[in-house]
Amino acid sequence: MALKGNLRDFTLLQLFNLVNLAVKTGSLIVETADDKAQLAFRVGKLAYASLEKDDSSLAGILMRGNKINASQYRIIRERGTQIADQELGLLMINAGYFSQDDILSMLHDYYIGVVHKLFAWMEGSFYFDENQTTPEGRIPVRIDLENLIIDATRMTYEREMLEDEIPSLDMAVKFSDRPGANLEKIRLNPEEWKVVNYVNPKNTLRQISRTLHLSEMEIRRIIYALLQAGIVELIRPAGIPIAVSVGSQTTPAPVVLKPQLSLVNRIINRIRSL
Repeated sequence: MALKGNLRDFTLLQLFNLVNLAVKTGSLIVETADDKAQLAFRVGKLAYASLEKDDSSLAGILMRGNKINASQYRIIRERGTQIADQELGLLMINAGYFSQDDILSMLHDYYIGVVHKLFAWMEGSFYFDENQTTPEGRIPVRIDLENLIIDATRMTYEREMLEDEIPSLDMAVKFSDRPGANLEKIRLNPEEWKVVNYVNPKNTLRQISRTLHLSEMEIRRIIYALLQAGIVELIRPAGIPIAVSVGSQTTPAPVVLKPQLSLVNRIINRIRSL
């Protein structure tokens, strides 16, 4: 029997609990306006996971993990119609590039990463079909769902906390006039630096998240970290009324933002002035 619905009514955490407790076998398709995911389960275990916007093939996973270079990846993709993941994995094992455990470990980590991304999806449709299994040619693994369910529960608590701290994405941020002393030891990851490039009283958090293709949870998490570091302050966007969703009304169309110029120099000057 197929099960379908909307994530607003039946969350992924509930779906994982169902699969785990009922020891289900089948495939779960989750689709949003921006992306589509496929998960395969076998006897209550996660066997496979992929995102439509990713190259979820073994070659793509090896490329993102810096296990093969761009030239090797291109050659494999050119033969994509002739070689499946299972065959590619066997060739690499026989050639001594990787062990079976190496490949299964990389797939294990990638599949878990996909699931963690899905737990941030708040809206979208889903479809579970007991008659579908792991896509042909892909390499299945066996991942217990208990730890993934614990991760999802933690993420739910984190999301609720972030929504309390940053209740609206129609707010903006500006650089703090009196940054904390810990700015001297600023260490930002690449995603945080991308967000910092768009810190401007005229840019709402919603516009920044859309420009950088970040989920609501991702933009809240980054802004919260910058707030805690004393780098930025939440403000009302300059000259832009805060949109409030009422009934079927929708938020304005996304605005294409441009990063600020000489931003790194401005931050360096702030650090020197401390």
